Amino acid sequence: MPEPRARILAAWGVHLYTALGLPLSLLGIQALSEGDAGRFLLLNILAVFIDSTDGTLARRLRVKELVPFDGALLDNIVDFLTYTFLPAIALWQLRLLPPELAWLAALPVMASGYQFCQTGAKTEDAFVGFPSYWNVLIIYLVVLQPPVALTVAILIVLSALVFWPIRYIYPSRTVLLRPLTLALCVLYGLAATALALHPTASWAPGLAWASLSFVGYYLVLSLVHHRRTRSTP
Repeated sequence: MPEPRARILAAWGVHLYTALGLPLSLLGIQALSEGDAGRFLLLNILAVFIDSTDGTLARRLRVKELVPFDGALLDNIVDFLTYTFLPAIALWQLRLLPPELAWLAALPVMASGYQFCQTGAKTEDAFVGFPSYWNVLIIYLVVLQPPVALTVAILIVLSALVFWPIRYIYPSRTVLLRPLTLALCVLYGLAATALALHPTASWAPGLAWASLSFVGYYLVLSLVHHRRTRSTP
């Protein structure tokens, strides 16, 4: 029996929702060209919100079964732009790297290019290798303005971690402590939004340091999840 037209339209609507990350990327490039760090960060957070919710919508509406369209490929294109390519541009456009070291922005781009082409880069409940959260790193670089040497070291280490097959939790799919993780994700998203809206406020560095507690939680839980899944027969 043919599917109702409304369900098919809803399925296409989910793909359109995912595709909104593309015009947001264009607006992000405009913000970077104007040196507007706050607007760039806010647009990127909006893109992350779409990316965090479109998969749930797609699964609930059984989009894959309804329309002949590769939503996963579209999602990867949007993710590469918003999570990796634009943050790499931001490294020199926002002067987070000096001109003579701008070439280091190629490290995350090349490392993530490798990762996005790996068929095993995602499991049902985890990301394999550092999951290209370069847009998150940019928030901390903008707000905290660390020494150049530290920025360079972070770029090198995180790029290398892309190739180390640690299983990082997928917040919406990893069963281990999922309710707590999702609640903390919401709080973290609110903190990131506040930092994007006021990156130069006097309280911004304090909030950025406090928010790193969630990053620590994410890393520790990922290591626990990695050990549990690796030890499972």
